[in-house]
Amino acid sequence: MNTRLTRTLTSITFALAVLSGLVFAGKGVTHMFDDGAVCVETHFWRNAPLADSLPTVKGVTASASTERLCQDSPSVGQRAADLGGELPWLLFASLALLLFSRLMKAVVRQGPFTDTVAQRLSVLGWFVAVGTPLAGLVAGWSHSWLVASMAPMVGSGPEVSGSLAGVLAGLAAVIMGKIMRQGVRMREDLEGTI
Repeated sequence: MNTRLTRTLTSITFALAVLSGLVFAGKGVTHMFDDGAVCVETHFWRNAPLADSLPTVKGVTASASTERLCQDSPSVGQRAADLGGELPWLLFASLALLLFSRLMKAVVRQGPFTDTVAQRLSVLGWFVAVGTPLAGLVAGWSHSWLVASMAPMVGSGPEVSGSLAGVLAGLAAVIMGKIMRQGVRMREDLEGTI
């Protein structure tokens, strides 16, 4: 196994995790204190010319060509809901990269076929399998609420953004972690009998 490459990958992954965390914090702070308009895309009127007669809240402009709603002076809740579309994914990415970095650090220190590596692979897998739909639900709900706060008749209820590929990848990592843990136990039993 190429330990230099693994160490480099571990360092890069940790740096990306820290960078994602900083972007998460910076975006949250700067966006909450921004006094500009909040815009959201909706595909409600994609096939209908409703932009001129769309029932919107006071201060909201609707654009049919871009399918966007913009609130000139948004409330704190609208600004937070606007952040809710991006911040869950940034937090998810930061934590997933941190868990992956820990996994790679264990590989460098102890080797790939150890109980610690198997456990960390399972933890990463469960985090990805559960965190993907959870981040998607928070982002989708925030988007739906923001649209409903600007055009009450357009709001369609909570939605989930993102894909289920992350769930499948997470479950695959959990299964691989279980297989590795079983292999580690078999190797320990074999070494004990020799």
